[in-house]
Amino acid sequence: MPKRVEFFGKLPPCLVGMEACATSHQWARELKKLGHDVRLMPPSYVKAYVKRGKNDAADAAAICEAVRRPSMRYVPIKSTEQQSALMLHRTRDLLIRQRTQLINAIRAHLAELGLVAQKGREGLQELMRTAADADDEALPSDARFACQAIVAQLQAVQMQIAGLDKRMHQAHRANPASKRLETIPGFGVIVSTAVVATMTDPKAFKTGREFAAWIGLVPRQNSTGGKDRLGSISKQGDRYLRRLLVLGALSVVRRARTRPDWAGDRPRWSLWRSPTRWRASPGRYWPRARPIERRCTQAAERLRRAHKGLGI
Repeated sequence: MPKRVEFFGKLPPCLVGMEACATSHQWARELKKLGHDVRLMPPSYVKAYVKRGKNDAADAAAICEAVRRPSMRYVPIKSTEQQSALMLHRTRDLLIRQRTQLINAIRAHLAELGLVAQKGREGLQELMRTAADADDEALPSDARFACQAIVAQLQAVQMQIAGLDKRMHQAHRANPASKRLETIPGFGVIVSTAVVATMTDPKAFKTGREFAAWIGLVPRQNSTGGKDRLGSISKQGDRYLRRLLVLGALSVVRRARTRPDWAGDRPRWSLWRSPTRWRASPGRYWPRARPIERRCTQAAERLRRAHKGLGI
Protein backbone atom coordinates (compact mmCIF):
# COMPACT_ATOMS: atom_id res chain seq x y z
CA MET A 1 0.00 0.00 0.00
CA PRO A 2 2.75 2.59 0.71
CA LYS A 3 4.21 2.04 -2.78
CA ARG A 4 0.84 2.58 -4.44
CA VAL A 5 0.21 5.73 -2.42
CA GLU A 6 3.64 6.97 -3.42
CA PHE A 7 2.81 6.24 -7.07
CA PHE A 8 -0.42 8.23 -6.96
CA GLY A 9 1.32 11.00 -5.02
CA LYS A 10 3.64 11.64 -7.97
CA LEU A 11 0.72 12.03 -10.39
CA PRO A 12 -1.00 15.38 -10.94
CA PRO A 13 -4.61 15.59 -9.71
CA CYS A 14 -6.76 13.48 -12.02
CA LEU A 15 -9.97 11.44 -12.19
CA VAL A 16 -9.70 8.01 -10.54
CA GLY A 17 -12.45 5.43 -11.06
CA MET A 18 -12.78 2.29 -8.94
CA GLU A 19 -15.29 -0.42 -8.34
CA ALA A 20 -17.05 -0.25 -4.97
CA CYS A 21 -15.59 -3.42 -3.50
CA ALA A 22 -13.66 -4.41 -0.38
CA THR A 23 -11.28 -1.67 0.91
CA SER A 24 -12.45 0.70 -1.84
CA HIS A 25 -13.61 3.36 0.63
CA GLN A 26 -10.23 3.34 2.36
CA TRP A 27 -8.44 3.77 -0.97
CA ALA A 28 -10.85 6.54 -1.95
CA ARG A 29 -10.15 8.46 1.25
CA GLU A 30 -6.38 8.12 0.79
CA LEU A 31 -6.48 9.25 -2.84
CA LYS A 32 -8.73 12.21 -2.05
CA LYS A 33 -6.10 13.39 0.43
CA LEU A 34 -3.67 13.54 -2.50
CA GLY A 35 -6.03 15.81 -4.45
CA HIS A 36 -7.51 13.25 -6.87
CA ASP A 37 -11.16 13.12 -7.91
CA VAL A 38 -12.18 9.61 -6.82
CA ARG A 39 -15.43 8.01 -7.97
CA LEU A 40 -16.70 4.62 -6.85
CA MET A 41 -19.04 2.62 -9.08
CA PRO A 42 -21.11 -0.50 -8.39
CA PRO A 43 -19.49 -3.54 -10.06
CA SER A 44 -22.80 -4.50 -11.66
CA TYR A 45 -22.86 -1.17 -13.51
CA VAL A 46 -19.29 -1.61 -14.75
CA LYS A 47 -19.98 -5.14 -15.99
CA ALA A 48 -21.97 -3.80 -18.94
CA TYR A 49 -18.84 -2.15 -20.37
CA VAL A 50 -16.71 -5.31 -20.41
CA LYS A 51 -16.35 -6.19 -24.08
CA ARG A 52 -15.11 -9.79 -24.06
CA GLY A 53 -13.30 -12.05 -21.65
CA LYS A 54 -12.42 -11.50 -18.01
CA ASN A 55 -8.97 -10.18 -17.17
CA ASP A 56 -7.40 -7.17 -15.50
CA ALA A 57 -6.91 -5.26 -18.74
CA ALA A 58 -10.53 -5.72 -19.81
CA ASP A 59 -11.76 -4.70 -16.36
CA ALA A 60 -9.57 -1.59 -16.36
CA ALA A 61 -10.83 -0.59 -19.81
CA ALA A 62 -14.43 -1.08 -18.67
CA ILE A 63 -13.84 1.09 -15.59
CA CYS A 64 -12.28 3.85 -17.72
CA GLU A 65 -15.27 3.75 -20.04
CA ALA A 66 -17.87 3.65 -17.26
CA VAL A 67 -16.41 6.45 -15.12
CA ARG A 68 -16.79 8.93 -17.99
CA ARG A 69 -20.47 8.20 -18.63
CA PRO A 70 -22.66 11.20 -17.69
CA SER A 71 -25.50 8.91 -16.54
CA MET A 72 -23.35 6.74 -14.26
CA ARG A 73 -24.48 6.47 -10.64
CA TYR A 74 -21.62 6.65 -8.18
CA VAL A 75 -21.30 5.27 -4.68
CA PRO A 76 -20.76 7.95 -2.00
CA ILE A 77 -17.51 7.57 -0.10
CA LYS A 78 -18.08 6.66 3.54
CA SER A 79 -16.09 8.18 6.37
CA THR A 80 -14.27 6.16 8.98
CA GLU A 81 -16.97 7.04 11.54
CA GLN A 82 -19.71 5.68 9.30
CA GLN A 83 -17.82 2.48 8.61
CA SER A 84 -17.13 2.04 12.32
CA ALA A 85 -20.86 2.41 13.08
CA LEU A 86 -21.67 -0.16 10.41
CA MET A 87 -19.15 -2.54 11.97
CA LEU A 88 -21.16 -2.39 15.18
CA HIS A 89 -24.30 -3.35 13.28
CA ARG A 90 -22.65 -6.12 11.29
CA THR A 91 -21.00 -7.56 14.41
CA ARG A 92 -24.28 -7.47 16.32
CA ASP A 93 -26.09 -9.19 13.45
CA LEU A 94 -23.39 -11.89 13.35
CA LEU A 95 -23.60 -12.51 17.09
CA ILE A 96 -27.40 -12.73 16.94
CA ARG A 97 -27.13 -15.42 14.28
CA GLN A 98 -24.62 -17.28 16.42
CA ARG A 99 -26.93 -16.99 19.43
CA THR A 100 -29.75 -18.51 17.40
CA GLN A 101 -27.49 -21.38 16.35
CA LEU A 102 -26.48 -22.06 19.94
CA ILE A 103 -30.10 -22.04 21.14
CA ASN A 104 -31.14 -24.43 18.38
CA ALA A 105 -28.18 -26.68 19.18
CA ILE A 106 -28.93 -27.05 22.89
CA ARG A 107 -32.62 -27.63 22.20
CA ALA A 108 -31.84 -30.29 19.59
CA HIS A 109 -29.28 -32.09 21.77
CA LEU A 110 -31.55 -32.27 24.80
CA ALA A 111 -34.56 -33.26 22.68
CA GLU A 112 -32.64 -36.39 21.62
CA LEU A 113 -32.63 -37.38 25.30
CA GLY A 114 -36.31 -36.63 25.87
CA LEU A 115 -35.82 -33.20 27.46
CA VAL A 116 -38.13 -30.78 25.67
CA ALA A 117 -39.15 -27.31 26.89
CA GLN A 118 -41.64 -24.73 25.70
CA LYS A 119 -40.76 -22.04 23.21
CA GLY A 120 -39.36 -18.73 24.34
CA ARG A 121 -36.97 -17.57 27.04
CA GLU A 122 -38.67 -19.49 29.84
CA GLY A 123 -38.19 -22.78 28.07
CA LEU A 124 -34.57 -21.96 27.29
CA GLN A 125 -33.87 -21.05 30.91
CA GLU A 126 -35.37 -24.37 32.00
CA LEU A 127 -33.04 -26.29 29.68
CA MET A 128 -30.05 -24.28 30.87
CA ARG A 129 -30.88 -25.10 34.49
CA THR A 130 -31.17 -28.76 33.56
CA ALA A 131 -27.72 -28.71 31.95
CA ALA A 132 -26.22 -26.96 34.99
CA ASP A 133 -27.81 -29.32 37.57
CA ALA A 134 -25.22 -31.97 38.39
CA ASP A 135 -27.68 -33.99 40.49
CA ASP A 136 -30.08 -34.56 37.59
CA GLU A 137 -29.60 -38.18 36.50
CA ALA A 138 -31.69 -37.78 33.36
CA LEU A 139 -28.69 -36.27 31.59
CA PRO A 140 -25.52 -38.37 31.06
CA SER A 141 -22.21 -36.87 32.09
CA ASP A 142 -20.84 -36.50 28.55
CA ALA A 143 -24.02 -34.86 27.33
CA ARG A 144 -24.01 -32.54 30.35
CA PHE A 145 -20.41 -31.49 29.64
CA ALA A 146 -21.27 -30.72 26.00
CA CYS A 147 -24.41 -28.77 26.93
CA GLN A 148 -22.55 -26.78 29.56
CA ALA A 149 -20.04 -25.71 26.91
CA ILE A 150 -22.89 -24.50 24.71
CA VAL A 151 -24.51 -22.68 27.64
CA ALA A 152 -21.22 -20.93 28.50
CA GLN A 153 -20.80 -19.85 24.90
CA LEU A 154 -24.41 -18.65 24.78
CA GLN A 155 -23.97 -16.53 27.91
CA ALA A 156 -20.76 -15.01 26.52
CA VAL A 157 -22.45 -14.12 23.24
CA GLN A 158 -25.36 -12.55 25.11
CA MET A 159 -22.98 -10.36 27.10
CA GLN A 160 -21.24 -9.24 23.91
CA ILE A 161 -24.57 -8.36 22.28
CA ALA A 162 -25.52 -6.30 25.35
CA GLY A 163 -22.20 -4.45 25.13
CA LEU A 164 -22.78 -3.64 21.45
CA ASP A 165 -26.30 -2.42 22.20
CA LYS A 166 -24.96 -0.11 24.89
CA ARG A 167 -22.35 1.28 22.49
CA MET A 168 -24.98 1.88 19.80
CA HIS A 169 -27.24 3.69 22.28
CA GLN A 170 -24.36 5.98 23.20
CA ALA A 171 -23.72 6.79 19.54
CA HIS A 172 -27.42 7.37 19.01
CA ARG A 173 -27.68 9.92 21.82
CA ALA A 174 -24.68 11.81 20.43
CA ASN A 175 -26.05 12.05 16.87
CA PRO A 176 -28.80 14.65 16.21
CA ALA A 177 -29.77 13.08 12.87
CA SER A 178 -30.27 9.70 14.49
CA LYS A 179 -32.45 11.21 17.22
CA ARG A 180 -34.63 12.91 14.59
CA LEU A 181 -35.10 9.63 12.76
CA GLU A 182 -36.22 7.95 15.98
CA THR A 183 -39.36 10.10 15.98
CA ILE A 184 -40.62 8.19 12.90
CA PRO A 185 -43.05 5.39 13.85
CA GLY A 186 -41.28 2.04 13.64
CA PHE A 187 -37.82 3.58 13.96
CA GLY A 188 -35.81 2.66 17.01
CA VAL A 189 -32.19 3.04 17.98
CA ILE A 190 -31.05 0.18 15.74
CA VAL A 191 -32.85 1.38 12.62
CA SER A 192 -31.96 5.05 13.14
CA THR A 193 -28.24 4.45 13.61
CA ALA A 194 -28.19 2.03 10.66
CA VAL A 195 -29.80 4.58 8.32
CA VAL A 196 -27.42 7.36 9.41
CA ALA A 197 -24.38 5.12 8.96
CA THR A 198 -25.48 3.75 5.57
CA MET A 199 -26.83 6.90 3.93
CA THR A 200 -23.84 9.15 3.29
CA ASP A 201 -25.62 12.14 1.72
CA PRO A 202 -29.38 12.47 2.40
CA LYS A 203 -29.64 15.33 -0.11
CA ALA A 204 -28.88 12.87 -2.92
CA PHE A 205 -32.51 11.67 -2.69
CA LYS A 206 -35.14 14.10 -3.95
CA THR A 207 -38.10 12.08 -2.67
CA GLY A 208 -38.79 9.20 -0.34
CA ARG A 209 -39.45 6.95 -3.33
CA GLU A 210 -35.87 7.43 -4.50
CA PHE A 211 -34.66 6.29 -1.10
CA ALA A 212 -37.02 3.29 -1.28
CA ALA A 213 -35.63 2.42 -4.72
CA TRP A 214 -32.08 2.75 -3.39
CA ILE A 215 -32.65 0.02 -0.80
CA GLY A 216 -34.78 -2.16 -3.09
CA LEU A 217 -38.32 -1.65 -1.75
CA VAL A 218 -39.95 -0.73 -5.08
CA PRO A 219 -41.38 -3.21 -7.62
CA ARG A 220 -39.05 -4.72 -10.16
CA GLN A 221 -39.98 -3.58 -13.66
CA ASN A 222 -40.09 -5.78 -16.74
CA SER A 223 -42.00 -3.38 -18.99
CA THR A 224 -41.85 -3.35 -22.77
CA GLY A 225 -43.93 -2.17 -25.70
CA GLY A 226 -45.83 0.33 -23.61
CA LYS A 227 -47.04 -2.38 -21.19
CA ASP A 228 -46.20 -1.91 -17.53
CA ARG A 229 -45.22 -5.18 -15.87
CA LEU A 230 -44.37 -4.88 -12.20
CA GLY A 231 -43.17 -7.80 -10.15
CA SER A 232 -42.01 -8.23 -6.57
CA ILE A 233 -39.63 -5.80 -4.89
CA SER A 234 -36.27 -5.40 -6.58
CA LYS A 235 -34.23 -6.28 -3.43
CA GLN A 236 -31.39 -4.04 -4.59
CA GLY A 237 -29.13 -2.17 -2.21
CA ASP A 238 -28.36 -2.91 1.42
CA ARG A 239 -30.10 -6.13 2.54
CA TYR A 240 -29.52 -5.44 6.23
CA LEU A 241 -31.10 -1.98 6.12
CA ARG A 242 -34.03 -3.25 4.06
CA ARG A 243 -34.71 -6.01 6.58
CA LEU A 244 -34.69 -3.54 9.48
CA LEU A 245 -37.16 -1.22 7.74
CA VAL A 246 -39.53 -4.08 6.90
CA LEU A 247 -39.47 -5.29 10.50
CA GLY A 248 -40.13 -1.76 11.72
CA ALA A 249 -43.12 -1.41 9.38
CA LEU A 250 -44.56 -4.72 10.57
CA SER A 251 -44.23 -3.61 14.18
CA VAL A 252 -46.18 -0.44 13.38
CA VAL A 253 -49.02 -2.45 11.83
CA ARG A 254 -49.16 -4.86 14.77
CA ARG A 255 -49.17 -2.05 17.29
CA ALA A 256 -51.91 -0.21 15.44
CA ARG A 257 -54.06 -3.35 15.58
CA THR A 258 -53.76 -3.67 19.35
CA ARG A 259 -54.00 0.10 19.95
CA PRO A 260 -56.27 1.75 17.34
CA ASP A 261 -55.90 5.13 19.06
CA TRP A 262 -52.16 5.09 18.21
CA ALA A 263 -52.79 4.97 14.45
CA GLY A 264 -53.08 8.75 14.13
CA ASP A 265 -54.83 10.25 11.10
CA ARG A 266 -54.74 7.06 9.04
CA PRO A 267 -58.19 5.38 8.61
CA ARG A 268 -58.49 2.68 11.24
CA TRP A 269 -60.30 0.21 9.01
CA SER A 270 -57.32 0.02 6.64
CA LEU A 271 -54.98 -0.92 9.51
CA TRP A 272 -57.28 -3.68 10.67
CA ARG A 273 -57.54 -5.18 7.19
CA SER A 274 -53.81 -5.00 6.37
CA PRO A 275 -52.11 -8.40 6.72
CA THR A 276 -48.70 -8.52 8.42
CA ARG A 277 -47.75 -11.87 6.94
CA TRP A 278 -49.04 -13.78 3.92
CA ARG A 279 -49.64 -17.47 4.40
CA ALA A 280 -49.13 -18.07 0.68
CA SER A 281 -48.24 -15.88 -2.25
CA PRO A 282 -51.14 -14.89 -4.55
CA GLY A 283 -50.87 -17.24 -7.50
CA ARG A 284 -52.86 -18.19 -10.56
CA TYR A 285 -55.03 -20.56 -8.53
CA TRP A 286 -56.67 -17.70 -6.66
CA PRO A 287 -60.31 -17.06 -7.77
CA ARG A 288 -60.75 -14.73 -10.67
CA ALA A 289 -61.65 -11.13 -10.03
CA ARG A 290 -65.32 -10.22 -10.28
CA PRO A 291 -66.55 -7.57 -12.70
CA ILE A 292 -65.63 -4.00 -11.85
CA GLU A 293 -69.16 -2.95 -10.92
CA ARG A 294 -69.59 -5.78 -8.40
CA ARG A 295 -66.14 -5.20 -6.92
CA CYS A 296 -66.85 -1.51 -6.37
CA THR A 297 -70.20 -2.28 -4.74
CA GLN A 298 -68.71 -4.85 -2.39
CA ALA A 299 -65.79 -2.58 -1.48
CA ALA A 300 -68.20 0.23 -0.59
CA GLU A 301 -70.25 -2.17 1.53
CA ARG A 302 -67.18 -3.40 3.42
CA LEU A 303 -66.07 0.18 4.02
CA ARG A 304 -69.51 1.10 5.37
CA ARG A 305 -69.50 -1.86 7.76
CA ALA A 306 -65.98 -1.09 8.96
CA HIS A 307 -66.86 2.51 9.73
CA LYS A 308 -70.06 1.46 11.47
CA GLY A 309 -68.28 -1.16 13.61
CA LEU A 310 -65.51 1.22 14.71
CA GLY A 311 -67.87 4.14 15.34
CA ILE A 312 -66.23 6.39 12.77
